[in-house]
Amino acid sequence: MNWDAIVGQEALKSQLKDSIQNQRISHAQLFVGKEGYGTLPLALAYAQEILKQENASAAAKVQHFNHLDLHFSFPVYSEKNKALSQRFYEDFRTMILENPYASFEDWTAVLASENKQLLISADEMEEINHKFSLKSFEGGTKILIVWCADKMNESASNKFLKFLEEPPKKTIIILIADSDQNFLQTILSRTQKVEVPRLQDDDILDYLLKHYELPEDRARGIVNQAQGDLNIAIKSAVSGDISTEFEELFVQWVREAFQVKKNPAMLKNIILWARNIAGWNREKQKQFLSYCAEMFRLALLQNYGQQDLVYKTINVSQFRWDKFSKFIHGANIEDILIEINEADHHLVRNGNAKVVWTDLGIKLSRYIHRSAM
Repeated sequence: MNWDAIVGQEALKSQLKDSIQNQRISHAQLFVGKEGYGTLPLALAYAQEILKQENASAAAKVQHFNHLDLHFSFPVYSEKNKALSQRFYEDFRTMILENPYASFEDWTAVLASENKQLLISADEMEEINHKFSLKSFEGGTKILIVWCADKMNESASNKFLKFLEEPPKKTIIILIADSDQNFLQTILSRTQKVEVPRLQDDDILDYLLKHYELPEDRARGIVNQAQGDLNIAIKSAVSGDISTEFEELFVQWVREAFQVKKNPAMLKNIILWARNIAGWNREKQKQFLSYCAEMFRLALLQNYGQQDLVYKTINVSQFRWDKFSKFIHGANIEDILIEINEADHHLVRNGNAKVVWTDLGIKLSRYIHRSAM
């Protein structure tokens, strides 16, 4: 991937380019940040630049994922008691060529594996050890990019640590993860950490206006919802009908949460609401959580008289936005957003979606009636 194809991240691009120019390339690096911030595009551009310095023809090969000295490892499910990336490489390659900002949830959807555990296994580490024990095809550097590296299981982590401690000569290892919390401390201590920050809103806005035929006010609404994640912004830009569905389900949730206090039988409706959403794929569930958090924040702004910052409201099913916003205030907004973040956390870690959504749905009925301080 060319540096120019990466959205934003100018400071980090300059830092990575300088490390190559000044020959200060660490043999093991950990790029930490959400996929939508550009962790993989940055790693790809970095790898391309390193290999291009050795052979000018390398750039085109890297761009098409055809360079024989550039290797990828990523989470997959087990087949015949083995979980090996190579079996799914063409699927991964196609996904990343279409959208290098794709997420782990997107990959799960590609493999239709929502009910299977995706991981980087010990067998995968043995395969990597074998590949890197061989001479490079072009006589130069060999690069390994491990995408979603935090999905290594314990045995894989231990095998990878040995590879990390004694890598073959002219080997560069780039780990990519959205957090450094799930790594062995001994792995972290042997890698140079590269923090990849969220994208600037202006960079995402420029990208949307350049690539999609969107009114500027809608594009700005998408940017606010994306929270620096280009992958989320892209999906919002191409899914024009999903916002109405989200609006209606949000309204249903809020209305039934209001009624539970006087009519406990309404809990049944919340449970049915939760089951409906739990049937979606994980990525859509996460998008809806993001949408709900966004609408609660906007309602808070509306309630506190900051109407100029409220870039969108809800106008379906005769919903009274102005009346609803009065119930969102400093005494409940923090708890509401904490619960939404917790739900997202559990979904990412394969929690039972029906339980997650039912719990979230019921808790709103408690918070929505809390009196303002």
